[in-house]
Amino acid sequence: MARTLQHEIGKRRPFEEPAVEAYLNVARTAAALGGEVARLMREHGMTGARYNALRILRGHGGGGVSCQTIHDEMVVPSPDVTRLVDGLESAGLAERVRVGDDRRVVTVRITQAGLDAVAALDGPLLDLHRGQLAHMTREELEQLSRLLVKARERA
Repeated sequence: MARTLQHEIGKRRPFEEPAVEAYLNVARTAAALGGEVARLMREHGMTGARYNALRILRGHGGGGVSCQTIHDEMVVPSPDVTRLVDGLESAGLAERVRVGDDRRVVTVRITQAGLDAVAALDGPLLDLHRGQLAHMTREELEQLSRLLVKARERA
């Protein structure tokens, strides 16, 4: 039988409120799975935020996107996308490009080095995710995804 959160954290009495137990389960699971992802990212000299931003840039192709678009599309939004892009630029993974004559309009594009860095993580990250959730069926994973989306959608 699967261990319960109550047992894992040494709580003596059952949770009185299912919403609290559900939230704590999400938080504990995110920490466990996220820690493994963070270790993999560190092995590749990457952070989750950098990887996410690079994937967004790759997904938009060579035309580039605004910092606001990067912010809006991040899985875990970064409060300081400008600093994140500064780091990508100084590492040679992305570049800022001025658009037209208006110096205020800037887009961010992924460089070849950025494409290579993301590509180097694609396979290992997919393998990690598959391994993390290999004990669950496809149907269970789809149901879990639906329930997590529902949890984010407040009525």
